[in-house]
Amino acid sequence: MTPRFRIGPAIITLAAILYFFVPLYAAFQFSLQMKRGELSFAAYASVFQDGVFVNALVFSILASAAAIVFGALLVVPTAYWVRLRLPKLRPVVEFISLLPLIIPSVVLVFGQIRMFGSSSFLPLTTSDWGTNLLLVIGYVVLSLPYMFRAVDNGMAAIDIATLTEAAESLGASRARIVFTIIFPNIRAAVVSGAFLTFSICLGEFAIASLLNRSAFGPYMVQLGQDRAYEPAALAIMSFALTWLLMALMQAFATMKPGQRLFRLTLSKKSQA
Repeated sequence: MTPRFRIGPAIITLAAILYFFVPLYAAFQFSLQMKRGELSFAAYASVFQDGVFVNALVFSILASAAAIVFGALLVVPTAYWVRLRLPKLRPVVEFISLLPLIIPSVVLVFGQIRMFGSSSFLPLTTSDWGTNLLLVIGYVVLSLPYMFRAVDNGMAAIDIATLTEAAESLGASRARIVFTIIFPNIRAAVVSGAFLTFSICLGEFAIASLLNRSAFGPYMVQLGQDRAYEPAALAIMSFALTWLLMALMQAFATMKPGQRLFRLTLSKKSQA
């Protein structure tokens, strides 16, 4: 019996593909029309020649990476301990992790400025490193719902109680259990949370702008107000960078221990 072709799901899939790729193609074509009467990559060259673009992109990548590290170090031990010792508090922890979806980021950053301003007992906003630290903390808070959900789902797929008992019977400390046993077993979940964190932090505008940080989000907004073709080119490059990082993170998540990301294999004929 041959499977029947269903026209309904095919139409929905085609509509979704067109809905996503048609505006993307329109933006790409518009970005090539910077020079009249010809298609060129002049808009892309103009973006790369701007020193502010490179500085803003590098700054946002470093801030996003710091947020990923701090978020993983915060969420993984917390989710592990709640699932292992405090299962009754799991609904409370889940509710707390969802608060950043309810509280606007503007409220968060104004609270940071008020608590750590120049008249505070800990005036972090008066120095660059302190303001950068507040920015990273804000990114960690924004990404908390996505990182916690990804890590919690990863822990639900493994038997952490049995792994913990086996490690403790061999004399492993709790910290060693978390970093050498739990982390490797939920690597795919942590990488998924890392990708979500990066995608949120890279283009974030409100916190970076109100903290007066030269991040990628405020740069994109400012460029959109001053230029015409460069913002379209920047949007295409942002999509490409996001897809590239997503592919790399997926490759790292599916790697086996000791396996290299790019491995050249030679056939028997070439070896001979």
